[in-house]
Amino acid sequence: MERCGRVLVVDDERSLLEVLEIVLERSGYDVVTRDRPEDGLVAFRETRPDIVLLDLVMPSISGLQLLEQFKKIDPTIPVIVITAHSSWDNALEAMRLGAFDFIKKPFASNDQIREVVSRALAQRAAPDTQRASPSASEILGNSPAIREALGLVERAAPTDTTVLITGESGTGKELLSRAVHYRSPRAGGPFLSVNCAAFPETLLESELFGHKRGAFSGASSDKQGLIEVCHKGTFFLDEVGELSLSTQVKLLRVLEQRTLLRVGDTSERTIDVRFICATNRNLEDMVANGSFRADLYYRINVLPIHLPPLRERKKDIPLLAAHFLARCSQRQGKPGLRLGTAVQEQLMAYDWPGNVRELHNVVQRAVTLAQGDTLRGEHLLLSTRRRVPHADLLPATGIDLEQALAETERRYLVAALDRTGGHVTNAAKLLGISFRAMRYKIQKHDLVRE
Repeated sequence: MERCGRVLVVDDERSLLEVLEIVLERSGYDVVTRDRPEDGLVAFRETRPDIVLLDLVMPSISGLQLLEQFKKIDPTIPVIVITAHSSWDNALEAMRLGAFDFIKKPFASNDQIREVVSRALAQRAAPDTQRASPSASEILGNSPAIREALGLVERAAPTDTTVLITGESGTGKELLSRAVHYRSPRAGGPFLSVNCAAFPETLLESELFGHKRGAFSGASSDKQGLIEVCHKGTFFLDEVGELSLSTQVKLLRVLEQRTLLRVGDTSERTIDVRFICATNRNLEDMVANGSFRADLYYRINVLPIHLPPLRERKKDIPLLAAHFLARCSQRQGKPGLRLGTAVQEQLMAYDWPGNVRELHNVVQRAVTLAQGDTLRGEHLLLSTRRRVPHADLLPATGIDLEQALAETERRYLVAALDRTGGHVTNAAKLLGISFRAMRYKIQKHDLVRE
């Protein structure tokens, strides 16, 4: 089966390599893993991956050194770095060296991994002109809300107006911000995205604004903040509602005066940066309860753009699904795949709590599982997903999440083995994972006797 892209994963934790291999192979990727940095460099030269996932803390060769080597060989390669809280400085340095993005471990979810890899592959595959156009991305639809949002992109792009994008997770807020950037006079400058919720509060201020040597314990040298790094570009501040009140004050000063004061410094620095902010929270309510500054809210809410959840624009689902199907089937060497009538009905009936991002992942997985020329209902793996309000998914007494996920995984393994008459290789293909991963899971769930 031809896969949608090759991913090289370099990490000295073999258990993490196993997890990433399973998740990515199920999503349709060809995965190459190496647990030694030296072997990772050799594999990079030999396998010519489309994307690299790279741990920053490894013996003998650091992740930063390996990143620089990768970039020398292929300056366009998207490298996603894997970091823990203890190596935040390295993660930010990796971004400065050209890393595409970073994810922290333990991972929030498998969807987080799929989403960042999917974005990286899209950037790798698309020419510059295509990246600049929202119509070439997931921002598709004929609903009035989407047409209005895209119209506001056209109006915002030529200006330096601060934009506030609101909407649930997975609706495409970062895609919209990139559309603004690449259609603006700043398109030749950097676009830097920072998720405020991804940083410890004690670190975020220093990373945004930089610091002076000796400003705090461990500040052994002067360091530029990410806002400075984004000179003459666009700075996308995602989940701005997660900022502490003290950081809000400093951001307000930057927006109002276009100057920046590093932590521990006394000299202000002039900046030339356009800001786009985004949130999935109700900032007006936060202003009312005192958790978000009113003056900052008015400063960032100059041009608001709202992206509705997918369940509120269901007429766009067939268009989006067809777009994702065409793209994924082409990448996986299965051109001509079509959506069956029953599949379209299931897609329309589901409430899509993960929004457009979830739809993309579902279609990508379905293409991997499909063996004929038509996607069928069982390829979607939606049957066990309850179409109920999100809060009702969790009992009042709570659940053991690891146990629940393990039980779900076990059911799919048993179903695949039943359908293939116990043929492990065919069952692995049906689930979109490697034979080794299938064998590991059979042993893990004690299915040998079944």
